[in-house]
Amino acid sequence: MSRSPEHIRGRTFHGRRGGIRNAFSYGVDFVLIDPDAPSAAALFSRNGFNLAAVNDRDHGGARGQGRGVAWVREVLEAHGLHDLANAEILLLTQPSFFGYIFNPVSFWLVMRGSDLLAVIAEVNNTFGDRHNYLCHNPDLRPILPTDRLQAQKVFHVSPFQAVSGSYEFSFQVTDALVNIRINHQNGSDGVIATLTGKREKLTSLGLLWAAIRRPFGTLRVIFLIYWQAIKLRLKGAQYNRRPQPPEKEVS
Repeated sequence: MSRSPEHIRGRTFHGRRGGIRNAFSYGVDFVLIDPDAPSAAALFSRNGFNLAAVNDRDHGGARGQGRGVAWVREVLEAHGLHDLANAEILLLTQPSFFGYIFNPVSFWLVMRGSDLLAVIAEVNNTFGDRHNYLCHNPDLRPILPTDRLQAQKVFHVSPFQAVSGSYEFSFQVTDALVNIRINHQNGSDGVIATLTGKREKLTSLGLLWAAIRRPFGTLRVIFLIYWQAIKLRLKGAQYNRRPQPPEKEVS
């Protein structure tokens, strides 16, 4: 049984640690969808053009060449998670706005009932690269809000942070809300990033109101990223050139 699409009126926070500190918070709109379910709102499309849309080519695999949920199931199988390959898979992402799309991070949620069993964090940078971090407990028990799932940082995201250190992921996904925290730790440096929002039914009215409150959708997100980059440069943060991305698309 497929789930109806949901609208997450969220808030994201980024806080930089170290000698040069910087923090910001802003509202953001995500959708939580069953990729196999059709659209249920006139202003939202699956694999089409609309005010808001989610297209398979944008998720699951190389950027612009995505294969959607089929790619997720292949990744789970390839990593020996055979029991999860037939579980329910949901996508938490920012939709495109009139065809424009940029997602710093989207999340593939592997569910069984109300239990969250695994997550693939699909991370994009502004240089056109993508890398995916597969998160789960070693014994595949449900992920609890108190769990801290570790991953080595191998992907260039911000040019003001080195590709070193580790990530600590925590996830809380309930029937009412989504709460995600990513803690990049690199000695005294690093970044804390969070996404929190209530789960609501996706409606055309809700999408229209979101477009009025936060116009231009993900185009606004890319503007805010560059604005924060300018602020960091003015504060004297060191700029690191883009290294070669990792050969493996999942770690």
